[in-house]
Formats: sequence, C-alpha cells, structure tokens
Amino acid sequence: MQSAPSGPPSPVADLVARLVAPPGRAARLTHLEQLAPRAAVTAPWPRWVPDEVREAYVGRGVVLPWRHQVETADHARGGRHVVVSTGTASGKSLAFQLPALAGVHRLRGAGGERGSTVLYLAPTKALAQDQWAGLRALGLDTRVTTHDGDSSRELRDWARDHGEYVLTNPDMLHRSLLPGHERWARFLSMLDVVVVDEAHHYRGVFGAHVAQVLRRLRRVCARYGAQPTFVLASATMADPAGTASRLTGLPVVAVTDDASPRGQVSLAFWEPSFTSLKGENDAPVRRSAAAETADLLTDLVVDGVRTLAFVRSRRGAEQVALTAAGALAEVDPSLPGRVAAYRGGYLPEERRDLEQRLRSGQLLGLAATSALELGIDVSGLDAVVMAGYPGTRSALWQQLGRAGRGAGDALGVLVARDDPLDTYLVHHPEALVGQPVEATVFDTDNRFVLGPHLCAAAQELPLVEDDLPLFGPTSGAVVDELVDAGLLRRRSRGWFWTDARRAADLADIRSTGGAPVQLLEVGTGRVVGTVDASRAHSTAHAGAVYVHAGETWVVQDLDLDDRVAVMERSDPDHTTSARETTSVTIASERRHRTWGGCRLATGEVDVTHQVVSFLKRRPSGEVIGEEPLDLPERTLRTTAVWWTVPDDALEDSGILPVDLPGAAHAAEHCSIGLLPLFATCDRWDIGGVSTALHPDTGRLTVFVYDGHPGGAGFAERGYEEAVAWLNATRDAIRHCGCPEGCPSCVQSPKCGNQNHPLDKEGAVALLDVLLEHAPHS
Repeated sequence: MQSAPSGPPSPVADLVARLVAPPGRAARLTHLEQLAPRAAVTAPWPRWVPDEVREAYVGRGVVLPWRHQVETADHARGGRHVVVSTGTASGKSLAFQLPALAGVHRLRGAGGERGSTVLYLAPTKALAQDQWAGLRALGLDTRVTTHDGDSSRELRDWARDHGEYVLTNPDMLHRSLLPGHERWARFLSMLDVVVVDEAHHYRGVFGAHVAQVLRRLRRVCARYGAQPTFVLASATMADPAGTASRLTGLPVVAVTDDASPRGQVSLAFWEPSFTSLKGENDAPVRRSAAAETADLLTDLVVDGVRTLAFVRSRRGAEQVALTAAGALAEVDPSLPGRVAAYRGGYLPEERRDLEQRLRSGQLLGLAATSALELGIDVSGLDAVVMAGYPGTRSALWQQLGRAGRGAGDALGVLVARDDPLDTYLVHHPEALVGQPVEATVFDTDNRFVLGPHLCAAAQELPLVEDDLPLFGPTSGAVVDELVDAGLLRRRSRGWFWTDARRAADLADIRSTGGAPVQLLEVGTGRVVGTVDASRAHSTAHAGAVYVHAGETWVVQDLDLDDRVAVMERSDPDHTTSARETTSVTIASERRHRTWGGCRLATGEVDVTHQVVSFLKRRPSGEVIGEEPLDLPERTLRTTAVWWTVPDDALEDSGILPVDLPGAAHAAEHCSIGLLPLFATCDRWDIGGVSTALHPDTGRLTVFVYDGHPGGAGFAERGYEEAVAWLNATRDAIRHCGCPEGCPSCVQSPKCGNQNHPLDKEGAVALLDVLLEHAPHS
C-alpha cells in the first residue's frame, strides 16, 4: 500500500475555534461539515504485471495497489475501454500506467525492439512533464518522452521513431501528429493504449473539439491496423461512463469506488462580512474573498499549519502571498519567508523547489492558482483555503484533496466571493456535500466544431460514407455544407480536401471565435499573447486592464481589421469590466414544456452584442468611473434556454407592471450566476437577456444562452435541470442578507445596463409564479 505522509495535522476542532476567535469572525462561519475517515482497501498485484514493473513500484513504496487501481488495470488489460473516476491522490496514474507499461515490456522484441506503444494525453504540458518525471523515477528502461511545443526537432524525431510511451496534449495531436500521421505510421500501427488524463477538463467547446480529435485518431489508427484501448482518468464526475463514451465515441466501463485511504475531512463554509463601501447603484459590498483568504492564511501559518490557498487569478495569488507575508512580519520577522506564491509560467526547477520546500515544512503557506491542480504534486498539507468556489464540485473536491493526503485529517475553508453562486453555497452546504458532481457538458454535434474537424479528417485520409457515423449523426449534413462552401470536393472515392491550406488550422481547439487577436507590446511590437476574437471586444478594448502571465497591461488601441491590440505594461489601481447591449431573436425551437400557463423552451437563437462602455473598479469592488466605447455590433447563432410568463399570471402575482423589467432582469442575473452549479461552465461562458415583452413570444421572457457559436451544451443542461436550477435561483435571491440587491444575489459584473433596473423582491415573486406549477425537483 502507498505510504502516507508523517505527522498529524493540528486537531481540526481546535483549529476552527482559533480561526473564528477574533472579534466579528464567528458570524462568518456559516457551516462546518465533517466527513468520516475512510480506510484503504488493497488488492494483490495482477499476475499479468511483469516482475520488473511490479518491483519498480514496490521500490517506490507501493507494497500493494489499491483495489480500484487493479480493477481499472484489469479492464484495460482485457481490452475494455475504461474510465477511473476517483478522488484526488487516489493513485489514478498507477491504474493506467500498469497496463500501459506491461504491454510495452511484454511485447518487446528479442533485441529490445518496440512492439507496443502508448499515447498519453494531458490538458497541459506541465502535467505531461510531471508524468514523465514519475515514469522516469520508476527506474525502468521504458523509452518514455514528451512531444509538445517545447520539444526540439531531434526529440520529436526520436519520439516518432523510437518512443514507446509518448506524452503529449490534444493540441499537438490535432496540429502535428494527426496531420503528419504518415511519419508516425510505425508508432500508430503498434498503438496499444491511449490514456486521456484529467478527462473532466474536456468540457464545453474545448471538450467538443477534443472529442472530434479522438475520433480522428481512431480513424487514422484503424488505417494502420490498430485499435487501441482507451483508459481515461478523472476526478469524480457525474456519469463517468457516459461522459467518457461521448468523449471517445466508444463504450466505456467506469470504476468509481475509491479504495484509497482518507482521514477525517472538515469543510468550513465562510462568508465575508459587508464593508462600509458602496458599489454600483449604492449596493453594499462584501469584503473580498482574496483579502479574507490572506487573513486566514496568516493565522494558519502562525499556528504552524501547512496551508495551500487557491486564488482564481495569477495576480490575486501573488497579492494574497504578499499580504500574508506583510501581516506575518508584524508577528515574527522569521515568518514572511515561509509563505510563497505559485502560478502558471514557473520553470520546472522553480516548481520542484516549491514542492520540496512545502513538503519539508520550510514553507508553511502557498498561495496558488488552479494551475497547481495540473502542475506540481504537493501532499501532506494540513489545510486548504479556497478564495471562491472553484466552479464545479469536482474542482472543489480536487482542491480540498490536496490536504490530508493518506490517512491524515484535513481542513478545507470555502471563502465565498461576492457572487450569487458562492453566496448560495455557503448558505446551502447540502448543495455540495453528499451531492453528485456536475455533468461534464459538451456538444459533439456543434457544426461550428464538427465542420473544421471533418475538413482535417479529409486531408488526413479521404472521407468515405462509412466514416460518417464515427463523427456523429449530423456529420452527413455538415459534409454537404462543406461541399457547398467549396471546402470539400465530392469524388467517386469520397470527399477530398483540395485547398492549399492546412485543414487542421481551421480549428483552434481552445477557441471558438475565429482568428485570435494578437496582443502587442507598444513600442517594440513584441507579441505578448493572443485573445479569442469573441472576447477581444470585452477584454482587449482601448483602456482595458489586461492580466497576462502574472503581469498587468493597459490596452492602448484595438484594431479589429488587423486583429491586433497594442498594450503597455502598467500597474493601475483599478480593474475594468466591459458593458454591452444585447438583444435576442429566436431562430428555432427544439423542445418545450409547460408549467401551468408558463412555458420553458430551448432552441437556436441569434444574439446581437455591442460593447458600449467599460467600468473602472478598485480592488474592493468600488466603481470609480465609466468610459464610453465605439465598437461594432456582432451577431452570434447559438443555443439558449428561455422561459415565459403570461400576462394573466403576472396580474395575479401582485408585481406592478412598472416593476416587471427589474424583476425579470434580477432573475436573469441570478440564474446566470447559479447555472454553473448544474453544468460545468463559468458565468462568463453564458449570457442572458430579459424583457417584460419579447416580440417573438409576446410575453415576459428571460433568456440564458451559450456564449459560443452553435452552443456548448450549457443552455441545454439548464433546460434539463430547470426545476432545480430555478429553485436554487429563487432561494439565492430570497436568502441574501442585503436589503435591495447586491453582487451576492442579483447584480452582475458584466451587465450591459449598469445593473439597472433590478428588483430583488419582484424577482422572488416572479420566480414563485414560474415555479408554482413546476414538477418537484
């Protein structure tokens, strides 16, 4: 069995008591949930594991594997596609490494010639590098290598010609390996196992792209006579077998019974208090989650508690570490050096140094972005503080799992941001604890995603009729559209790509809005980075404060014709948020249902946006100014969910006609904030429009739509979960402690109407009417 870190953490009850002891703190702890410990369940090593592989793991401290590791490995060894979906630190890597390494070593030729290959896919280069380091540490003679954007030409050639275990990412598979598959023919002909790690990260439009890349991989492998077994690994997710099957297009069996040990886990729900500051429309403003997290980190470090603080932004992580260090200096001059920050962009040696210092106890506190989830491997911590809900239950348990690894007890603190979802969760802990995690949502039939991949597939190998079912039920219609557009040509042997361009360049799998906008440094013209075209209007407009790689820039000019934004390094005392006007036209309705006289529907819509101004905010959230912008309109065809309320129901509700726009607007804002509880999205992935009388419905109507061409599956998930979703929306508004509406309930940071009008009481009454005849959730 795996060895556990030594040294128990501080008794959690005493620790929580000390955190709430300072004046005014007790009321911030809204709930303390305690999860019982779990004992490990081991299993014998499978007989098929080669001696040298088993001995390598025993040498690394794995005396016996856990039961779920063996179950997963046995499925893969038997040629069954499998997903292991268990908690953080549950040893998922061993579960897929066993069958992969066993095949490599078992099928080698007498002279050591490779007879089996493995392709490992991770969403980040950092994770692939850590896997490489872990495999090398086993001391086996496996020919393992990485193939990514940082690899030299020589290393890429070696990986192709000699590599047995190649670690890469979906981007390289899409842009390099598949378009050049002829050069990889020998590797692909021997491909035995494909590992898809951190599979829960493949959601939304990114997930839809990766699903099509995996179908292209299967098609090319079949061309060379290979049918690899897919092994997927994920943090806990809803319906892992179904999600993995949609991602790969194959039947997949799931292993979900986590047999790794866990100590007692205590999860504290923490809500910062209101401050004396006033926000937009004089709404009350809560103390920021980052400031609260810095205070908690300080107190925990003073107590000698090894703590990891998760902060959403790179700049925020640096600021939390800096603030905590400053406070610690007032307590003990030796303590500031025991706190550090971690964010994406660190060099491997810097990551290893942080890891070593944290494990040894030299570092007591680390403020990190979520990049650490897929970066360094830290364990043996006592506590985790999360500055805001990380977006999904899966991510929350993954972050919390960083503390108390092995049999050690752990404390987690979820600090609510000034946001409807966070506010709802700290007052409804039952929505997190004991609940299944969210469905991983992506739409493999989105024609804006499918079209470019069909073109790429046709360039790799001419498309034939028998290929179309592999790409989904809409592929035939999309192929016809591509022929009409002149992108594919129909010939007797199938459909061919005849353009001079690389077809793979049509799809940026991490973007959906066309060619990206380049971010240039003023004066030098150096390319600092890129931003999706769909987000450039709102994040790279003139005057925007833009954070890139931990550095803050101010945009001087945005040229949409040349697709460039010119920026200057600066450290302003404010952030910016764009304001835009939005209108929605219904293009087609796919499904609907009625709740009494009210109606819920989903379908295609055309959304017209125009960014008209931007707000400047201090770090506290206080608005200090607004400046106008002159940018063109953009129209997006996407998927929406919408609901309508008839006039007679509104008359009986007691809501005055003059208050209807504010009631609908407030309900729309809060529903957008709560949808991420039911679908794996961020509030910035979706948008909304509300109106007391919509021309297409003739009724009061509230729309929530996907912010991606063709849709990403989020709105459809809202339609499926509408009863629970809208009940949670009503509860969040009703139970917020503010008098008339605030950022924790009905105000939105991206509202195009300056959060006006908003009617908090009216929104509750309106949702009461809507839900009166809805089925029970």
